[in-house]
Amino acid sequence: MEKLLIKNAEIITMNPGEEIVQGDLLIEGDRIVSVGPPVAAESVDRVIDGSGRTVIPGFIQTHIHLCQTLFRGKADDLELLDWLRKRIWPLEAAHDEESIYVSALLGIGELIAGGSTTIVDMETVHHTNEAFEAIAQSGIRALSGKVMMDKGDDVPRGLQEKTVDSVQESVDLLEKWNGYDHGRIRYAFAPRFVISCTEQLLLQVRDLAEKYRVFVHTHASENKGEIAIVERDTGMRNIIYLDHIGLTGKRLILAHCIWLNDEEKEIIRKRGVHVSHCPGSNLKLASGIADVTHMTKMGINLGLGADGAPCNNNLDMFHEMRLAALIHKPANGPTAMEARQIFRMATIEGARAVGMDQEIGSLEPGKKADLAILNLNQFHTYPAFDVDPISRIVYSAASSDVETTIIDGHIVMENRKIKTLDKDRVLKDADRSIKRLLRRSGIHA
Repeated sequence: MEKLLIKNAEIITMNPGEEIVQGDLLIEGDRIVSVGPPVAAESVDRVIDGSGRTVIPGFIQTHIHLCQTLFRGKADDLELLDWLRKRIWPLEAAHDEESIYVSALLGIGELIAGGSTTIVDMETVHHTNEAFEAIAQSGIRALSGKVMMDKGDDVPRGLQEKTVDSVQESVDLLEKWNGYDHGRIRYAFAPRFVISCTEQLLLQVRDLAEKYRVFVHTHASENKGEIAIVERDTGMRNIIYLDHIGLTGKRLILAHCIWLNDEEKEIIRKRGVHVSHCPGSNLKLASGIADVTHMTKMGINLGLGADGAPCNNNLDMFHEMRLAALIHKPANGPTAMEARQIFRMATIEGARAVGMDQEIGSLEPGKKADLAILNLNQFHTYPAFDVDPISRIVYSAASSDVETTIIDGHIVMENRKIKTLDKDRVLKDADRSIKRLLRRSGIHA
């Protein structure tokens, strides 16, 4: 196995002691061998000079929609349900195999360039296999699945599916992709949200997730209008309903969770459900601000996610970290959501959300070599003297500061050049594809 050495770097480990060390990081194959002690350059196959650089665990984005990356800028200034009905659903219904593939590559390119190494991705109803092909090609680590929708008001015909078909296609994709490339790709059942899924579908998802021991990834309590529909249809609030039908548990990832009452928060805590905080999306869609300060104090595990490009409009973890650190301070005080807590959400707590905290999320011997190398020698990150390196990253750094991204021990980006994608080709194909989708959907550019 090839040995890769990052020499003489500042290393933010996020190990249990959250140590920050100056030294060497040795990788053999897909695993970290040592962190800190000096290693002879002559004993390895490749050396990266880490002098003046900062090495961090790769970011883990716990809520992403790769299928929506092509829609960036096409659904601005709308609230959630109008955003879905007027723009996103018609555009998703217009997707074809090529456009899904291109949309995924476009999103993955942005994610890798910003130091994200793992994503929890929710696709659309059709053509999900092509998204998995893009994920496989790119080298990114992913927990992904086909969206499931067998009911709902104003859903375009192209997104309407029968329960049996939705379940069968999901299982087929699971059996093809779950565990691909030694587990780099895993499958998650992805019912969109309660208002677009029958109880029959959700019960089958519950049973199949248990059978295959896989995660369920869905939206919950993002918008007051959504909650009103759930209460009308079920007589219960979102989380109470999900718990009632047996879907809550340690393999459930809920995106957003803005409008929760105390009973719902307690269910999430008690069941070990994971929550993905998406501050950029929540602000842009005017959905609200999740009470993550209270959830953190309760011991609920929280990750961070950019959501989709048309509701953010980027997939930048640096942007999400800074927002998550800032938006809670006016209501909860200046020490609410401190930089280190935010960085945990972006790394080790994100790893816990996907059930991989023993494998990724920190830089420790024996763990997977998923990491990013930052160049913080910039006007916007100085002075550096006597400044907590994690504070520099959360409050000052930018995605453009990422020089190198390594996933599973493979260098997928070096000196800002992504090795697994043809950037010029992806950008050209993206413009060509969105023109086609706009014509097909009837939405004017």
